[in-house]
Amino acid sequence: MENKFDIIVLGSGPGGYVAAIRASQLGFKVAVVERESLGGICLNWGCIPTKALLKSAQVYNYVRHSKDYGVNVSGFGFDFDAVIGRSRGVADKMSKGIEYLFRKNKITVLNGNGRLSKNKTVLVETESGSSEYVADHIIVATGARARQLPNLMIDDKYIIGYRKAMSLEKIPQSMLVVGGGAIGVEFAYFYASMGVEVTLAEFLKQGLLPREDSEVSKVLARSFKKENIKVKASTSVEKVEVVDGKCKVSLKNMENDKTEEINVDIVLSAVGISPNTENIGLEELGIKTTNGFIEVDEFYRTNVSGIYAIGDVIPTPALAHVASAEGICCVEKIAGHEPEVIDYNNIPSNIYCSPEVASVGLTEDKAKEQFGEIKVGRFPFTASGKATASGDNEGFVKLIFEAKYGELVGAHFIGQNVTEMIAEMVVFKKLEGTAHELIKSIHPHPTISESIMEAAAAAYDEVIHL
Repeated sequence: MENKFDIIVLGSGPGGYVAAIRASQLGFKVAVVERESLGGICLNWGCIPTKALLKSAQVYNYVRHSKDYGVNVSGFGFDFDAVIGRSRGVADKMSKGIEYLFRKNKITVLNGNGRLSKNKTVLVETESGSSEYVADHIIVATGARARQLPNLMIDDKYIIGYRKAMSLEKIPQSMLVVGGGAIGVEFAYFYASMGVEVTLAEFLKQGLLPREDSEVSKVLARSFKKENIKVKASTSVEKVEVVDGKCKVSLKNMENDKTEEINVDIVLSAVGISPNTENIGLEELGIKTTNGFIEVDEFYRTNVSGIYAIGDVIPTPALAHVASAEGICCVEKIAGHEPEVIDYNNIPSNIYCSPEVASVGLTEDKAKEQFGEIKVGRFPFTASGKATASGDNEGFVKLIFEAKYGELVGAHFIGQNVTEMIAEMVVFKKLEGTAHELIKSIHPHPTISESIMEAAAAAYDEVIHL
């Protein structure tokens, strides 16, 4: 039967397309339902195109500071349309890459809106009508969208979300970024680099990256201050009014109850995400949800036999690499394998502003709560020869070990290229490595990564270059 599959996946983001490809590798007949472009938000409007924007900002900043490297450049500037165009081109290329992978793995693409129905049926709705497809197993991977606050409704003209922020027709003179998480700080850095007057407001006291280690947040705050980004912590947005083509914003400091008004061209709402779980048939099938998120077990099975859910629609970290891992685990269990349950205490987090931020495991405060006695080692990049030679020695490596056995329980980096370094810590933590093993693992010199070895040594008063 042409409409019968072993597995149908709703959504082709990093969770959905990876699940589909792994399922095909395992011998399943697979179809993927997608209403927009293959690759989902991550490849088309999230992870990948934002990194293209940030790379343009980095290149522009290198040129601005070229004299620091003994290189004289005159008459330089940037073409905002070209910067946006390059980002869109990168996204299009990656989406076409998913098309190739689907053809290679003989995966059927069903274009339209997918909706669950009874008897393991999926309705695929288009403007011309709907078609029915059946499968033994159905995986919901419909992702998420920008969260909307009642007093901060996105209109894509004056109040925008991350999607519009990647495709503005012209660069604004001023912008308020609401939210100090990963999306907020990345866009704050990008637009500030392009010459926009940026203010960032965060409800929580830590201000920038409230889920990261507080020392990391403080270093990033100092860096943002140097870039003239105004950060307002413990601040709520009370109201936004459009007056004469400008956004009149009322801000309230939650610590002293004082209010102030600022005027900006655009407000970027970066206050988190909401799962795309409405109107896909969950209620009709009786699939359990909590606060909009689908309830699943450790192998991503819902309470309805044959229906699974992965990625941003379930209450796990909303990260592309998490969704991909969940998709692989899910289909391998369907195939009768015994996949290892994902350890959510060992998930790396990367933020691509400048300086970059990367972490895995417990913050220092959380480690103290859990273990009591801990060992903490820090190594600043000002003491790194490679970082100094590169002209960018801002930041540090911070490692946290529980004191009894010396096992690594947390790693927190801020600085250039640290998003490429954190994987070593993920593997090391998975192997339950100790500080002594890390100290005695020879790291190449000169590299920024040798700061990891030095930070471990610092925790035990053995550091050489500090």
